[in-house]
Amino acid sequence: MDKIALVIGATGQIGQAAVPALARDGWEVRAASRHPDGVWPAELGVREVRLDRGDDAQLAAAVGDGVDVVVDAVGYNAGHAEQLLKLAGRIGSAVVISSAAVYADTAGRGLGGDFPVPITEAQSTMAPDDGDYATRKVALERALLDAGDALPTTVLRPAAIHGPRSEFLREWYFVRRALDGRRHRILAHNGENRFQPTATANLAELIRLAAAKPGSRALNAADPDAPTVREIGAAIHAVLGYEAEEVLIDGPPPMGAVGETPWSIAHPFVLDMSAARRELGYAPVTGYTESLPATVDWLVSQARERQGGDAFPRLNELHGVDFFDYATEDDWLAQRSNR
Repeated sequence: MDKIALVIGATGQIGQAAVPALARDGWEVRAASRHPDGVWPAELGVREVRLDRGDDAQLAAAVGDGVDVVVDAVGYNAGHAEQLLKLAGRIGSAVVISSAAVYADTAGRGLGGDFPVPITEAQSTMAPDDGDYATRKVALERALLDAGDALPTTVLRPAAIHGPRSEFLREWYFVRRALDGRRHRILAHNGENRFQPTATANLAELIRLAAAKPGSRALNAADPDAPTVREIGAAIHAVLGYEAEEVLIDGPPPMGAVGETPWSIAHPFVLDMSAARRELGYAPVTGYTESLPATVDWLVSQARERQGGDAFPRLNELHGVDFFDYATEDDWLAQRSNR
């Protein structure tokens, strides 16, 4: 009898990597999303299911008489955990995507706090509540992990997710600069910021392994490397064959958001992957630089389809910063050259 996997959020960035990984590993996959769009090759045998996650009846129908594993790529609060737990009798196990944003440093600060390098799963987390994204993810985790054997759940904690098919890919910061012909790559803090990346291909591999080995645990989900933002910018422009003069600022942005990037956090944020190797036998399938060509190609193709300009405005919206305020950059560069 085939093993059945239900993937919630199947057409999103994570789902589009997880679905084929599971199908090629012998799972019969039900790909659930609000807008099924037939993206799956016929040979994968994927069955598409229309699902609005907020509708309990639709979720119950997608689970049907039972599935061996539910992969939840979109759950983000305690209510979503309760939805799954109500169906625990028909679900063998779950793999749920949380976030490394759940971690708290000794002062109770989240991302941007002063963490050990690297961060293990023993690090404390924020208090669960409905206050923001991170605390909602904590509430999701706690509800599922506290359920124990009722629904064995592997919680995965990725950091800066990258890979095609996202509306707020951080890599757009450097790709757009190349497309716009910006001749300088300006980086605050000397470009030394480190914010752990997680390739969707590596996340899909962790999902595949966790689905095959159920258990109740929280595991970091990350690439084997954590490059500095300076290394990231150089690598993206190398993929594009684009040359820009690197301008390093010894300190914070000197004017507006000049030199600030989507990876700019106050202290290094690097994840330890020992537990995933030990518990799941995880080995990364790619590194950051090796995975870039597919991401960059997708961003460029989308920018062309969307007629250029800010083809991905959600990056600015997500961070609350105008990363492409070229006028301010030019003013600062002019002042710098006149010194």
